[in-house]
Amino acid sequence: MNPSNLSTGLSAPVFVHVSDFSISTEDFAEVRTRTEVDPATYRDVQALTLAFYSGSTEVYSATQLKKNASTFTTFGEFSLTLPLGSYTMVVIARDSLAGDSFTLTSPTLAAFTSEKVRETFCATQAVSITSTEARDLSITLNRVVTNLLIESSDGRIDGVSKIRTTYGVGSKSFDPSTGLAVGNSGFVMTNSPSAAIGAPIQVSSFAFLATDEQTMDITLEVIDASDQVLFTKVVNDVPFKRNRKTLLRGPLFTAGATSTFTIETSWLDEVVINF
Repeated sequence: MNPSNLSTGLSAPVFVHVSDFSISTEDFAEVRTRTEVDPATYRDVQALTLAFYSGSTEVYSATQLKKNASTFTTFGEFSLTLPLGSYTMVVIARDSLAGDSFTLTSPTLAAFTSEKVRETFCATQAVSITSTEARDLSITLNRVVTNLLIESSDGRIDGVSKIRTTYGVGSKSFDPSTGLAVGNSGFVMTNSPSAAIGAPIQVSSFAFLATDEQTMDITLEVIDASDQVLFTKVVNDVPFKRNRKTLLRGPLFTAGATSTFTIETSWLDEVVINF
């Protein structure tokens, strides 16, 4: 910790509160609606991380897990004490499922270190604690991921166990101060579809982009229980944008049908998380 940044012996109580999610939905006809959703009931935010840094040194960090009441008194409310000084506040809201691993290393580096990226919102803010009076802080979080939705136009065949997706660019790491990817070499992840034999499948995944908009190749592999590749589909030049959903629809279980894939894009519901 930089001693010139902090006043020795003096501190102040700090309260950070997550208020309702403000959700604005815009469809293709530009019809807009707005509702308020309690963060405790918003399904796709299962973890909230709050951290304060003095330069690159972590001064405070806490994560609340919605499914683990021992990590919070009221989900979305934080209470802490900070020495007088100047800080960077980092707030990250994300989905969290069994087996997920997530790390926040600095105000400019966070990552999903397990296989899959989850829906993620984040923001950073400079905070100066200049007196011992209590502080209430507010911050707005933005969704910083892109969403890929894959739908098969044909039915699942017997023996299919997994769908492996390879992102040509993008990353599982990101800079909370910008919401952009750290690294741009792409990554691989798998889904286990639950659709019955003969029924179409749908799988969803998320990624961080190195720029607000990126175009990349997506490779889809249909895999059996022995990890043998049954079919491979490559969809070239797929457009992505942060906070936007890209839908790939086509035959996954038919050989030689790569050219029949269609691409659709639409805006995701915009979720503003107010601290």
